[in-house]
Amino acid sequence: MDLLQALFRWLHVFFGIIWIGHLYFFNWVNGPLQTKLDGPTKKAVVPELMPRALFWFRWGAAWTWVTGILLLGLVYYHGKQAFDEGDWSAGAGVMILVTFAAVFIYDALWSSGLANNLRAAVITSYVILGAIIVLYAKFANFGYRGMNIHTGVLLGSTMAFNVWFRIWPNQQKIITAVKNGTAPDAALVKVAGLRSRHNTYMSIPLVWTMLTQHHVFLSGGAYGIPNGFSFIVLLVIIPLAWHLGFQCYKKSGKVQGF
Repeated sequence: MDLLQALFRWLHVFFGIIWIGHLYFFNWVNGPLQTKLDGPTKKAVVPELMPRALFWFRWGAAWTWVTGILLLGLVYYHGKQAFDEGDWSAGAGVMILVTFAAVFIYDALWSSGLANNLRAAVITSYVILGAIIVLYAKFANFGYRGMNIHTGVLLGSTMAFNVWFRIWPNQQKIITAVKNGTAPDAALVKVAGLRSRHNTYMSIPLVWTMLTQHHVFLSGGAYGIPNGFSFIVLLVIIPLAWHLGFQCYKKSGKVQGF
């Protein structure tokens, strides 16, 4: 089991670098660059660049998710690190189902009319995610590690869904349109861009949840955090991470070529 954990951790990080590296390239490098290209240049560059980049992007996402689920089973279920105290209960089973069903709640929310009000949709998303995190701690009785990793699984599963069912299908049509010298469908561009930005923002707190083995001092009792209320840390980290992503977007628009 220890050998399998080591191998899966290694592969999980490797595939994650491929995936998230391309995600940041698309959003903070390629996105601003595309605004500088004229029509003929886009027609020549996009059909050559994007299919190559999207190959590594989507398969990196797939294998990051697969190895992550394998690690979840090995470390947190078989290795029993999901709980600090206690054991499996009906509440824990329900919240695992919620973890994997949350992607459909997210997709329905951001496919509804509420998505036209960006502030309201973001606040609603944060409230729902925050409620799930509190339920991880209080209803499922997950420990600090278990609460964080299931939040990470929720975010990572949502991101992988976006890649395979919202970004990649739309990008195929967008690239084909550019190659043919026609304007891509604005609705396709909007959805692909929105979900890619969502993935960028979700990736930053996701990285935090992956590192929970190394910051358990925040699990309660330190810095005035009451025992049993370590979920407060994650509720603060998420908007902080989103703000960090926002600042990176701002900076990406200011970086210039020679």
